Amino acid sequence: MKSLKPRLLTAVIGIPLILIFLFFAEMWTPLVSIVIGIVSAIMAYEYLSAVKLINKVGISIPCILFSFALSMLISTDYLYLLLFVFMLTVFSAMIFMHEKLTFSDISYALLGALLVSFGMSSLSYICASGIAITFYFVVAFALPWMADAGGFFIGAAFGSHKLCPKISPKKTVEGAIGGIVFCIVSSFLIGLIFQYLVMPTVTINFWALLLIGVIDAPLSILGDLSFSLIKRNLNIKDYGSIFPGHGGMLDRFDSIIFTVPVIIAVHQFMPFITLG
Repeated sequence: MKSLKPRLLTAVIGIPLILIFLFFAEMWTPLVSIVIGIVSAIMAYEYLSAVKLINKVGISIPCILFSFALSMLISTDYLYLLLFVFMLTVFSAMIFMHEKLTFSDISYALLGALLVSFGMSSLSYICASGIAITFYFVVAFALPWMADAGGFFIGAAFGSHKLCPKISPKKTVEGAIGGIVFCIVSSFLIGLIFQYLVMPTVTINFWALLLIGVIDAPLSILGDLSFSLIKRNLNIKDYGSIFPGHGGMLDRFDSIIFTVPVIIAVHQFMPFITLG
């Protein structure tokens, strides 16, 4: 439990900041895309810094700018143009800087920029309508974090069977089960709070929320393990040090990269909210 204190400190500072952000985002929707774009750009910076690609500006600047811009343009008619310009820029850099940039450099940078920006921009996409921004943010952030909390506490108390010892030695099967249970219970509680206290004039689809509760925890673990494996291969502990006890933006939001797109997928078939 040695890492509990910095985790709590991060929560004490982070939660009020998120609440302030949501207050203003509900009044001005573009703020969502701007903030998500900034966070995505920082995550891309951390990802590239892990292999010292940040100094190779021919690839680092396009990746960081793309990570920011995708959140801004994800729900506009300029999306295809952005993707085309980004790909053209990256492979032009590979050709004109072939003595400094290897194909491995390009592959690493391209995969990271696309993965980070795709996952994070999904949140901008689902909030673009300006309807229930706080609800979608709570679902997007609270469920993976509750899965992580469940895994942390249940794993620390009862964990005895390692889940992926060579990738993440502290993760256990018991912790993973605890994370799933925490996630399902949290999804139901979120639905109750928003249905009866926050948005009583709309209808919350509890079946959609429970489905997300079931899916989110395994995907959260998948995201965490995926980026942990990258860190292990690179022989680094964290991508950054912004959050005490958590590392950098990418360390904190790696699971969200995998879980937020699923919110969109479920929403297309089972809308979370019905107006009127």
